[in-house]
Amino acid sequence: MSIYIEKETEKEFDFNYEDTIKMVICESLDFIECTYETEICVTITDNDEIHKINKEHRGIDRPTDVLSFPMIEYDKPGDFDILENDAGDYFNPETGELLLGDIVISIDKVYSQAEEYGHSKRRELAFLVAHSMLHLFGYDHEEEEERKEMEAMQRQILESVGILRD
Repeated sequence: MSIYIEKETEKEFDFNYEDTIKMVICESLDFIECTYETEICVTITDNDEIHKINKEHRGIDRPTDVLSFPMIEYDKPGDFDILENDAGDYFNPETGELLLGDIVISIDKVYSQAEEYGHSKRRELAFLVAHSMLHLFGYDHEEEEERKEMEAMQRQILESVGILRD
């Protein structure tokens, strides 16, 4: 498995953010029962940069906390059967790893939302990674039922790694 983490901001975390990101990604892959070796890219940036990306890719003219860019178009969320019939461009030809997608997180939002929700920055970062991983698996939260399903899965992932609300 390849997890690439790039930090494009001078702002720092007061914990080992790379270990937290990797732990949540690994638990998310286990939770969804992904049997493939995967490649995932995570970028930590600031509100200004995520604002630009959000406007460019989603047409939304404001910063957001996390953006997910899945590489797979699932027939059903979390169902990797599509890869058996159509490997397409889903795999890195050099490594054979499944190109799951990219995650972009605003460190500014991690700080502000941790404060707003009354928990640690580590918990907020872990939550955003778990949330984004579910998007990379094809889950969404447009409908109320989908939102509840994603919330339950996020909670289970975070409980599994022992990162709870403070």
